[in-house]
Amino acid sequence: MAYRKLGRDNKHRRSMLATMTKQVVQNESITTTETRAKEVRKFVEKMITYGKKGDLVSRRKVLAFVHNDTEVVDKIFNDLAKRYENRNGGYTQILKLEERRGDNSLMVILKLVEETTPVEEKTTKKAKKEEK
Repeated sequence: MAYRKLGRDNKHRRSMLATMTKQVVQNESITTTETRAKEVRKFVEKMITYGKKGDLVSRRKVLAFVHNDTEVVDKIFNDLAKRYENRNGGYTQILKLEERRGDNSLMVILKLVEETTPVEEKTTKKAKKEEK
C-alpha cells in the first residue's frame, strides 16, 4: 500500500494520523492541508468500516489505532456505525479552502458526510393536474 511520508519518520507520522483521525471522529470535521486530509481520510473510513462490522476483533483494532481512547471507540461503534449502516464507503468529504498565508499550502476541511434521510418524491406538474 502506497502512502505519503508527510515529511515525518514512521512513528511520528502514525501518531499524527491517529490523532487527526480521533479529532475527525470527535469533532466531525477538521481543517488541515490537502495532503494530510487525503491520508487521514483512508484511516477514518477504515475505522468506520470496522465500526459497522461491530465484532470484538474490529473493536480491538480500532482501540489499538486510536491509542486506547474509549470515547472515540464508543462513538465509532455506537453513533457512526448506525449513521452509515446503509452506506458503502464515502463517509468523508474534502472541501477546499484558500492557500495558507505562510507557505501557500492548500487548506481543506475534512468532514464526515451528513447522512440524509430519503425525501418523498416531489409530485410533478402532470401528477398535480391528474389529482385535480
